[in-house]
Amino acid sequence: MIPARIGSRRVPRKNIRELLGRPAIAYTIEAAIASGLFEQVVVSTDSEEIAAVASDCGASVPFLREAALADDQTHVSAVTLDALRRVDPAEQIQGVAQLMANCPLRTADDIVSSLEQFDRSGSAAQLSVTAFGWQNPWWASELTPAGVLAPIFPDRMTWRSQELPALFCPTGAIWWVRPDVLRRTGTFHVPGRTGWVMPWQRALDIDTEEDWQMAEQLLRLSRAGEPTHVC
Repeated sequence: MIPARIGSRRVPRKNIRELLGRPAIAYTIEAAIASGLFEQVVVSTDSEEIAAVASDCGASVPFLREAALADDQTHVSAVTLDALRRVDPAEQIQGVAQLMANCPLRTADDIVSSLEQFDRSGSAAQLSVTAFGWQNPWWASELTPAGVLAPIFPDRMTWRSQELPALFCPTGAIWWVRPDVLRRTGTFHVPGRTGWVMPWQRALDIDTEEDWQMAEQLLRLSRAGEPTHVC
């Protein structure tokens, strides 16, 4: 399931904005189809325009999402649950992946590898994650109105970086869940959920214009010499 609403504020129309000559959502649809894992690649959108683009790229758009599920406050798990109930009322589907359209850099191989780990783990849900980079999260601090630093982890501020354990940040690239778990809880964030680690170069979530520019550069590097795509 690929959520793709039209109302992005920080990067307007980002799901269908051209990213190196192609609609951004095309990269996610292409990876899902190329993985060969899915009976259906469904796009949930509130927009006729996005629906048309997604259909041209090979995805199924069997319904338009209700406005109540397309605002800034709606959790994306609720959107995926809504799609699951719509396309599988008989509860026959065996597995659900949620692939965010603003994560265009994940590949078909990433999707396959993440499912292999999910199956081995036996967990109820699995989130894709990536390690924090040069900005060490253990040294995170808030800046008070008076300009005073207030460490989030004050007991770790004096530790050397090599002494600190790795921390990981979720990315919306590839989330898996057991359908019965999603139906029962309404969320991927269930006890015992596991993490599948992916490289930061393919884990990028586009949320700002700076993210968009980085995605363009990373795509240029990864897709140099590849044939031109139809969509």
